[in-house]
Amino acid sequence: MEQKHQTQIHDEGLSFRLMTLKDIPDVMVVERDAFTLPWTEEAFQNELKLNHFARYMVMEYEGRTIGYAGMWTIVDEAHITNIALLGAYRGRKWGERLLNELMKTASFLGMERITLEVRVSNEVAKCLYLKKGFQPAGIRKGYYSDNGEDALIMWADLPPYREYESEEGSEGWV
Repeated sequence: MEQKHQTQIHDEGLSFRLMTLKDIPDVMVVERDAFTLPWTEEAFQNELKLNHFARYMVMEYEGRTIGYAGMWTIVDEAHITNIALLGAYRGRKWGERLLNELMKTASFLGMERITLEVRVSNEVAKCLYLKKGFQPAGIRKGYYSDNGEDALIMWADLPPYREYESEEGSEGWV
């Protein structure tokens, strides 16, 4: 079933919406700021045009793209592919807001569990994921090709979507 795209406006001038092909140049700015091995524009185009499992959103602050997140939704599991916020906007708990929005949407889409990989050295991200209920489940040796660093695999159970319904703007951005 196809869901309608809905914009969610939150306090502080933040909003979340479905990523479109027109967003790719702005997303690339975030991507290059956040990662040592950024995805290419072509990779994002393929995700949006060809990958039927992919769901991507942008996070805007006063109309400017400052972050984005994506996941693949397969059967009842979501796999977070990317989550990134411009460096200038970190330290405000907005990365947590972005993750919350992604998890809430996964639940909205019927996902029961969610997974991701994170660099073993990324203590800030690991702490956030633990706070949000993710638990370590294994290591992918040499996962990151820039330096051969291992990735920590983490999983979390998602609450049923009805548990999010009391939150403002919980209708989903899909």
